[in-house]
Amino acid sequence: MTDPRVETMAKILVEYSVDVQPGQLVRINGNPEGAPLLIAVYQQVLERGAHPWFQVSLEEAEEIFYSYADDAQLDYVPPFMKEAIEQIGASIGIWTEANTKRLTNADPAKQSRRAVAMRPLSERFLERAANKELRWTGTLYPTQAYAQDAEMSLREFEEFVYEACLVHEPDPIAAWQAVSRKQQRLVDWLNDKEKIHVVGPDTDLTLKVLGRTWENCDGHENFPDGEIFTGPVEDSVNGHIRYTYPACLYGREVEDVRLWFEKGKVVKATAAKNEAFLLKMIETDEGARFVGEFAFGTNPNVKRFTKNILFDEKIGGTIHLALGKGYPETGSKNSSAIHWDMVCDLRHGGTVHVDDVLFLKDGKILI
Repeated sequence: MTDPRVETMAKILVEYSVDVQPGQLVRINGNPEGAPLLIAVYQQVLERGAHPWFQVSLEEAEEIFYSYADDAQLDYVPPFMKEAIEQIGASIGIWTEANTKRLTNADPAKQSRRAVAMRPLSERFLERAANKELRWTGTLYPTQAYAQDAEMSLREFEEFVYEACLVHEPDPIAAWQAVSRKQQRLVDWLNDKEKIHVVGPDTDLTLKVLGRTWENCDGHENFPDGEIFTGPVEDSVNGHIRYTYPACLYGREVEDVRLWFEKGKVVKATAAKNEAFLLKMIETDEGARFVGEFAFGTNPNVKRFTKNILFDEKIGGTIHLALGKGYPETGSKNSSAIHWDMVCDLRHGGTVHVDDVLFLKDGKILI
């Protein structure tokens, strides 16, 4: 018997997050571990009169790819994948992993090279999304691997996920609409501001956002959601930041990341664990050393670190900066093959001033 919470999740994703329309081509992708949610979404897409396109992959194949692929294979992108990006009207990703550490020993040089090869696809996808030509969302189906990373039982992790997604609300879609209205007030206040100054433990960072657009993340492109973000002026980031939590990417945990910026560019980077991987990733391309996103986490139901960025960047009272690719809708001009979010917790002794107005203190937004 299907968990009724899964059916509710599928309904929110199809009807609210991407608002599937009759006749649309809808890509649904994920791994077999997420079958209950994949099937529920598939059925509801059909019920909306759209055309579902299933893309289900095996995570073992990715491990084998990085073990055996040569340079030509790493660089090859089938032409039909480019055409698919042009044809889909909506995309729903169900992220599931049975082993979150399966790529820990993969060659980072190969991973970086593959990211560069796939970059034109991701850039075109985001361009079409920014132009409102397609709608997309990504979510997570709870697995034992995710629960273990979060140091929870599977039952506890399921409850955590569904509460963060507001599935427990009597009318979840109305609840997300209320979140949207609340966050839009913050976005409207921020949209004409110029400068941001972040101070926290081993952190003193400034950046400029004048002329950039703030985005209201209210359950459409990530699910769960709960953040407001923009793309800072590329050469404006100055100072240093120490990230509270490990920065997780490609199955690796990079602990105690510290970055120093001058004129927008990372000029020094250190880590207590996996520093070599950090340094390799910021050498992926020119844009990898610049910030593509600055954001405030706003979801009050996400209170703890889980080693999963879908949730961790939404922790209420935190900020995160992403190295690499910015989102075109914000006005960001930073281009890169990577987009690596890193979270700084300001709930215990942190402040953010916006144009000299105290916007956030100890994790609480004050305006």
